[in-house]
Amino acid sequence: MHNLPAMISDLALILGTAGLVTLLFKKLNQPIVLGYLVAGFLVGPRVGLFGTVSSGENVQLWADIGVIFLLFALGLEFSFKKLLRVGGSASFTAVFEVGMMVLFGFLAGKLLGWNFMDSLFLGGILCISSTSISMRTIEEMGFKNMKFVGIMMGVLVIEDLVAVLLLVFLTSIALTREFAGTEMLFSFLKLAFFLALWFVTGIFVLPTFLKRAQKILNEETILVVAVGLCLAMVVFAVKVGFSAALGAFITGSVLAETIEGERIHHLISPIKNLFSAVFFISVGMLIDPVVITSQWQLVLGFSALVIIGKTLGVTVGSVLSGQTLKSSLQTGMSLAQIGEFSFIIATVGVTLKVVSPNLYPLAVAVAVVTAFTTPYMIRSAEGMYRIIEKVLPPTFVQALDRYSVISFSLAANKDWRNQVRAYIFKIFLNSVIIVGIFLLMARVTLPYLLEHQVEEGSAKFLTLSATLIMSAPFLWALAFGRTKQFDALLAKHRGSQNYIFLVSRVMVAVGLVGAMVAQFVPIWWALGITLWMAIIVGYVLSTKLRQIYQWFESRFLSNLTEDVHKIHARTHGHTLAPWDAHLTEFKIPAEASYVGKPLGTLSVRERFGVTVALIERGRRRIMAPGRNDALMPNDVVFVIGNDGQLAKFKYFIETDAADTSYADELSEYSLEKHMLDPQSEFVGKSIRECGLREQTHGLVVGIERDGRRILNPESSEVLLSGDVLWIVGDRSRILDLA
Repeated sequence: MHNLPAMISDLALILGTAGLVTLLFKKLNQPIVLGYLVAGFLVGPRVGLFGTVSSGENVQLWADIGVIFLLFALGLEFSFKKLLRVGGSASFTAVFEVGMMVLFGFLAGKLLGWNFMDSLFLGGILCISSTSISMRTIEEMGFKNMKFVGIMMGVLVIEDLVAVLLLVFLTSIALTREFAGTEMLFSFLKLAFFLALWFVTGIFVLPTFLKRAQKILNEETILVVAVGLCLAMVVFAVKVGFSAALGAFITGSVLAETIEGERIHHLISPIKNLFSAVFFISVGMLIDPVVITSQWQLVLGFSALVIIGKTLGVTVGSVLSGQTLKSSLQTGMSLAQIGEFSFIIATVGVTLKVVSPNLYPLAVAVAVVTAFTTPYMIRSAEGMYRIIEKVLPPTFVQALDRYSVISFSLAANKDWRNQVRAYIFKIFLNSVIIVGIFLLMARVTLPYLLEHQVEEGSAKFLTLSATLIMSAPFLWALAFGRTKQFDALLAKHRGSQNYIFLVSRVMVAVGLVGAMVAQFVPIWWALGITLWMAIIVGYVLSTKLRQIYQWFESRFLSNLTEDVHKIHARTHGHTLAPWDAHLTEFKIPAEASYVGKPLGTLSVRERFGVTVALIERGRRRIMAPGRNDALMPNDVVFVIGNDGQLAKFKYFIETDAADTSYADELSEYSLEKHMLDPQSEFVGKSIRECGLREQTHGLVVGIERDGRRILNPESSEVLLSGDVLWIVGDRSRILDLA
């Protein structure tokens, strides 16, 4: 008999235990993540209630795969479009709160006498909220359509991105064991370069590829392609010095921009759920009850720091960004917990052996405590606001309201700032593309030619020629490309700044060409080639290069802005300051009794005070629907109103549906037979005259007569004595026929 591999038996043990524990947690209406932690604790070496895993290395391998798929799925939910539309308010709030919590955590560690690395990792562990716990709690409590949820989702999006960057940052420090300013600056510049390069390449290539291959992609092939891309990027990210988690996250965010993004997310979810479960179980296996019981004061202290610090940080940051005090406080109290990324950060510290082993169980204990307190924090947010409103001087509350209105007005009039930012962003992206082309040719193509016995001089000439040809359109855009909107703004401010913009861009382009060419040829040759390129790009081929670049740019922007209205609306980012109104979405149940009725008949605005701004029906959108437009099954409607109005409309949407008793009747809907005896009232009558449809809620689908069978008889068919009727309908009504 063959021996069962330890990996299989270990997986059976941890998943079997996890299944039992998570069912219990589901019954108790608690987060599943906590169930995984408890399951890991039960099968860990310190308890072993159902047995203990035999190979920690195998479990760690599954856990590493779990982190990859967890970050990949998170990237699929993230998307660059969503990031671009989160807005300055959520971005400022997230960065402010994360910075404050890192500082609080670091100072807390120092006050306890911890070393630098323990204190730094503690700050990283305490600064990131749990997306799964926050959103799950919001949905279960029925608060998903409230105004503050839009701000909360925006903050979570930015926090996820900051967490990935923080993970890279902490990993770099852990590997070098030092905090060198120059090295860290270089690492961040390197990270920014590769992020921009992946972003541009992914947005340009993947959406176009998947759109053209859509007809030949089924669920199996799209899943294999997506996982293959994810793992390929993981390998590439590790090769260039970044973490596997970053590669998975970037791949997910790029695929989220494609036409298959939602389908990939749906297909990858079961894989992510399985492997991430193993990851969280492996986290639970490291829980040391001795550490927790001996340091329960630290657990409570850090939990209080998270609850108070994150509530304060998010609230203050949100108010400073121009949100109302009420929405800011609700957002802050909704994010007062830590979760998935805290475990990943703690895992990095323990794996690299740069932090104390006691930090890990402390982080898990704090996550458990704050996860249990989250529902109570969210539920008590509005009551807390009323208390604060009474305590604060009325003039101060009015001043905050005026500040919110002013901030909204300033945000609505920022053309100059947006255009300058877009202008600089365009220069940055073109510079990244040019550098990326040079690096690809110098580090990949040239070594390949040399390895295949091509003479060094010829290899360099071919590589440099191809590099200059490929980068020429982007060099033109870097030096001379402009936008109509930016030109119009410059026209209003004629002066020396026009020439400064032009000269600075040309200098950047020339400097890039010179620096890159110098890697292939001596310096004097580099100067000559740079001058030659300036003449070719700036004068001889300017018109042709502009056309080529505009094709690239239009394709890129088309992929980036596809379904922009849908994405924008789904971010819940629309608010109508200074009113407490916002845009949110609802899905119409297929069985609703109001389906098919015009909006005018339903009197939606009169009854609930809301306005239906958009109806999304499959790929069709009905903008600003009128009184004669009707709601249809599975429509997604985007509605404007305040929290109270939207709550009433939500109640109407979810409760005013067809009687559910119909489902019970449907379970007794079956095919039955009924024989007509000579005394039957149906003998001598046609099927229509008998009224069998009304009596049985069904249809006569067959008749057996003198050995013959009549399938699907006409309604005019006359019934005879001895006929056997086959009827599809309500079973009890058919059996009750006389």
